[in-house]
Amino acid sequence: MKKILVPTDFSEQAENALKVAAQLAKTHNCEIYLLHIVEIPMHKVDALSSYNNLPEAVYFMKLAHKQFEALKTKDYLKGLVIHEHVDLHEIFKGIFQTCKKHNIDLVVMGSNGVSGLREMLVGSNTEKVVRTSETPVLVIKNEHKKFKVKDFVFASDFKDESKTSYKKALSFAEVLGAKMHLLMVNTPNKFVTSAKANNRMKKFTEDFAFSKYTINIYNDLSIEKGVMNFSQSINADLIGMSTHGRQGISHFFNGSISEDLVNHAKRPVITFKI
Repeated sequence: MKKILVPTDFSEQAENALKVAAQLAKTHNCEIYLLHIVEIPMHKVDALSSYNNLPEAVYFMKLAHKQFEALKTKDYLKGLVIHEHVDLHEIFKGIFQTCKKHNIDLVVMGSNGVSGLREMLVGSNTEKVVRTSETPVLVIKNEHKKFKVKDFVFASDFKDESKTSYKKALSFAEVLGAKMHLLMVNTPNKFVTSAKANNRMKKFTEDFAFSKYTINIYNDLSIEKGVMNFSQSINADLIGMSTHGRQGISHFFNGSISEDLVNHAKRPVITFKI
């Protein structure tokens, strides 16, 4: 891991993500790419003009550079290599293209979701980024004065199509020195016997030379409740899961999260595209 992208709108949530990215960058000798997206309504741009001719675009780009300069004076960024970029795109497209252009290893972004894991990841911008990003996306909801991951829950159905994302998750766990807790949630609608689930998970892990993990089968009313309840039970530091491209993170869920699980969603979540 050498390059970390942090999309920012200069909000408190974005700064929470930047603080985590800074800790990772200092620990693992990474460079940080700060990206601010100026979204200009397309109806204001005709075929013969460019964004550079729009007064709004010029103004907001200059303003963003001033905000970058102020941001880079923060103590927690001292000693780090920071690259700043202002782009004119839809947010998820700008992030996708920046990742491709600069070979980004990890996207760290803030979320202001307040109603649990599903709402945290199925918000308009965050969901689009998670759905389209080929790069792992770490979603941070709150401030973490010390971001350290000892226990990392990876939730999956452990079918063969998830091996690509699992390999990415293993690489991230190794970088962090974290213990993996492999989790398969059993629900009434998609019931699998414990013996069958256990066999599937053991077979799934045979292709990977990684021994610092546990196998866990957890019964709950829905997948997201099972993920949150299990993570709470072991006081996990991070939750990881696979995404299915155009189907998005919502493909993973099959219900809503009740209000008593809201606090559990304070845990960071990292997604890996299949």
